[in-house]
Amino acid sequence: MSLTVTAESLKKSMAGEGPNQGAQASMVIRQDPFNITLDAPALLAVSILLVVGMNCVDRLVLEALIIGVPIALLIHNDYLNFLKLGPGGTPPTPAGYARLTWYRLFTLRDPFSPPPRNPNQLPSKGILHERPLPYRPGPRPNVAGLAPQRQLNQHGSLHSYNRLRAAIEGLTARLPEKFVTATSCLEKHGFALFARHPVNVCGNGEIVHIHNSDRSTHMNLHPDDIKEILEKGWGERHPMAWKGWVKAPVPVTFTMMYAPRDENDLRIACRIIEAAIWYTTAEKVDLILPSEP
Repeated sequence: MSLTVTAESLKKSMAGEGPNQGAQASMVIRQDPFNITLDAPALLAVSILLVVGMNCVDRLVLEALIIGVPIALLIHNDYLNFLKLGPGGTPPTPAGYARLTWYRLFTLRDPFSPPPRNPNQLPSKGILHERPLPYRPGPRPNVAGLAPQRQLNQHGSLHSYNRLRAAIEGLTARLPEKFVTATSCLEKHGFALFARHPVNVCGNGEIVHIHNSDRSTHMNLHPDDIKEILEKGWGERHPMAWKGWVKAPVPVTFTMMYAPRDENDLRIACRIIEAAIWYTTAEKVDLILPSEP
């Protein structure tokens, strides 16, 4: 993973000082493009190797090397970018990377189209239409990866993350018989909210989890509510939420909500998480942000 950590922030994080006590150090997720730069000495060396190879190496071997070396470099760069997305539901190993490479063949081609409704599923409709969302200001963030799927820019602030987490913890304190928090069983990392008695079960009743790196979230929503957040720019579907002859690792309703950037985004995030609670439990609850200190 690519990290940007100042010496002062690292000291405070390790010592548990300042307003970010108990939180992780700030990190930057980076994806590097694949490119090869040849200066004059390198170009000369490649030319000599090609001439020597044409005269001393079997033709099929030489052709395999000419084709295989760039492919190997491309795969290596792609694997490093996979690792730079940070911890997620897929082990950061060559075997985990190979599994994701297979899944890429079936990923959604359009993550901004909602899934079809199932008329036999409960609840029968979403709730965001009761008070439609406003449009999200600004362009959508750049998003990369399958598992993990992360934002590359427009990361949420640590303050917003802590307030959203506090709102979720406040919900479990008010309704401990219905909700509980724990580490996400889908991501294997990060803070998550679970329903004790889910109607639509995903990951042992997991409702939503928050990513520590970019502060975006994943959740399951009713197709009506997915349509609303896609049209208003607040998120996008997970690329592996497909439906076909190959079983998808996540439900078709699995959706990413972009990281809240400010107080207005936080209020919208709470409403969307309320919709996720509705879809999982068929119960309406209020997610209340704590007062500013």
